[in-house]
Amino acid sequence: MKKTGTIIVLGLIILFFGIAMYWLWSKNSEDPIVYTTETPSMGTIVKKTVATGSIVPKEEVLIKPNISGIIDEIYVEAGDIIKSGDLIAKVKVVPNVSSLTSAKNNINSARTQVETARLAYESQKSIYDRQKALFDKGVISANEFDNAQLAYNQALQRFNQEKVNLTGARQNYDIVKTGTTSGLGASANTEIRATVSGMVLDVPVKTGNQVIEANNFNDGTTIATLADVDKMIFEGKVDESEVGKIKENLPLEITVGAIEDKSFDAVLDYIAPKGVEENGAIQFEIKGTLSARDTTFIRAGLSANASIILARADSVLTLKEGLVQYDPQTQEPFVEVAVGDQEFERRDVELGISDGIQVEIKNGISKDDKIKVWNQLKAAPEFGGR
Repeated sequence: MKKTGTIIVLGLIILFFGIAMYWLWSKNSEDPIVYTTETPSMGTIVKKTVATGSIVPKEEVLIKPNISGIIDEIYVEAGDIIKSGDLIAKVKVVPNVSSLTSAKNNINSARTQVETARLAYESQKSIYDRQKALFDKGVISANEFDNAQLAYNQALQRFNQEKVNLTGARQNYDIVKTGTTSGLGASANTEIRATVSGMVLDVPVKTGNQVIEANNFNDGTTIATLADVDKMIFEGKVDESEVGKIKENLPLEITVGAIEDKSFDAVLDYIAPKGVEENGAIQFEIKGTLSARDTTFIRAGLSANASIILARADSVLTLKEGLVQYDPQTQEPFVEVAVGDQEFERRDVELGISDGIQVEIKNGISKDDKIKVWNQLKAAPEFGGR
């Protein structure tokens, strides 16, 4: 009996061992991964790079005084829309003692010159009158009379010129003393007027501030900054790794941080020929002119991002770039297309532009094909019911 029981136990052990080996063999013969598939779709692919910067006026005009003095009154404030020629401010002149003295001396000198020219003119006039009387009686020749007339005309011309110089010296004295003089009208130096039409962006001075005129040695004090806010540009910088990908006349899509859910079209029209080092990286300045827009008001200086559209393909067959495989030897792209239940065949494809997520498929598959997700992730095994 013991021998029979032992045989039965051994037989059962061998049977269970055989069943276990068969189960393990069958499991190993099956593919442990069940591949899913995805289908291509029609869509738009935009390849772009992003530059950071701000929105600024295309042209800013700095209004500076033509004479030094103190701001007597300001007629505009930031945000006002003005036209060319409108009065911005008025300057009260504080005379310079040396300039005032020099102007006075010029007047005295001009008076002396006028008096000298007057005496010379009266002398030549007397001579001319005598010579004319003699010429009319036939006593002197025509040549002698012509010489007397020429000298008289020259003396009269010089006398008139010296009177003009005296008037100029008096006007210069008035300008040095008060900043204006009779006859200047709207061009008086004390009246600061707009040179262009546009919006007042900034008025950095206040009543009572001292201002300096613009000259060869000094830029002068800025009284106001004007700009046409209907002509705005994007001004930003791109990294040296991106500057080789862009070129002028590329379209830009501008998004302004302070204006949500809205973008503005622009055209890239300037790329700096020289880069500038910033924080260890070389940056290149770019500018793009904003296209005609709606009534949305964009304030100068707002930070913005510009998406530079490098390439665009509309209504094309697209596929996730992660589904594309590359031949290890030829590096040619291909995908695996389902031809049955968990059965796939290789199809070579021709790729177009890519935005890093979707890629354009030019040839090789259709929108009805089911593409194998070859790099799908396995679900993590669960232990202890978790």
